[in-house]
Amino acid sequence: MKELVRKSVLGIKPYIPGKPIEETKRQLGLKEVIKLASNENSLGASPKALSAMRKNLSGVFRYPDSLGFNLKKRLAKFTGLSAENFVLGNGSDELIDVVIKTFVEADENILTADTTFLEYEIIAQVNDRKLRKAPLRYFKYDLGAILKLVDKQTKLIFIANPNNPTGTYVTKYEVADFLSALPSQVIVVFDEAYDAFIDVDDYPNSLSYLRKKKNVIILKTFSKSYGLAGLRLGYAICQPEIAAYMERVRQPFNVNILAQEAGVAALDDKDFLKKTRRLVLSGKKFIYDELSQLGLSYVPSVANFVLIDVEKDSKDVFKAMLKFGVIVRDMKQYGLDNYIRLTIGTQKENKRSMRVLRKVLNS
Repeated sequence: MKELVRKSVLGIKPYIPGKPIEETKRQLGLKEVIKLASNENSLGASPKALSAMRKNLSGVFRYPDSLGFNLKKRLAKFTGLSAENFVLGNGSDELIDVVIKTFVEADENILTADTTFLEYEIIAQVNDRKLRKAPLRYFKYDLGAILKLVDKQTKLIFIANPNNPTGTYVTKYEVADFLSALPSQVIVVFDEAYDAFIDVDDYPNSLSYLRKKKNVIILKTFSKSYGLAGLRLGYAICQPEIAAYMERVRQPFNVNILAQEAGVAALDDKDFLKKTRRLVLSGKKFIYDELSQLGLSYVPSVANFVLIDVEKDSKDVFKAMLKFGVIVRDMKQYGLDNYIRLTIGTQKENKRSMRVLRKVLNS
């Protein structure tokens, strides 16, 4: 059957998601398992979003509004932009695919970093488009190195800011210099899945680039800060003309009724967002203190996770922690063989994860 498959598909290394809780319980016979592998919201979902879904359950026999009128209208109010600035997606992953299909010709290339969200490379391969990567510098995007890769065939650049899996970010000063040096035909995609957890003053205001008519697309998600990962809801913000072309490629009815209603309600749930930020910021400080006591180095993060150097094979550490009912993410797929990524959880989860990590490393 191999000869029937497209060559670009044969070379794809599938994305490995975080191990599910129920599968872990079933395989290891555990009654209690915590998952700190997929950067989900440990508080659960926005209460207002849950309420909105319950109210709209009876309408699921209908197709959703393909244009997402109400959600776009609410996003416009939330950002101070127009509804025409938005494209809705079945998670950010689908929007990455839509962007590549809309703008990148067969003879053009895409740029990104060599240690970043894996879906940029996977989706580029699926679409048989060439992707080139610049190395990180001190675990963060090196925009200067990316600039050196730009050629006449470069059409698209993906920048995860904050970056997954490192939790680092590029500053507004770095981004301003970067954009001013780019040729006009290049589109920059800022993937800001973790921007709700930012607690620094020099993080770039990407919406300001849109207002300056730059070729910029900003990707956002409801998965992390609003706790709606299971609904798969994301959106792109861009110039109306760019959005209109993306709408030609986007599949109709790609965002379901419940996701749309949950998104509208979640944007009004300011208390939940504040509570989530407090949990992450305080939890991160606790994790840092514990890691320092263990003598482990880590990458300072502005996201809701921490990249930790466990000084031994991360797969072994992952498997050992799994036996104690703690799911973390080993970073071998990212080429970081001695690192794990740990999501900030509740205080109870954080204490348990550090207790188990200490036990595993000491053994």
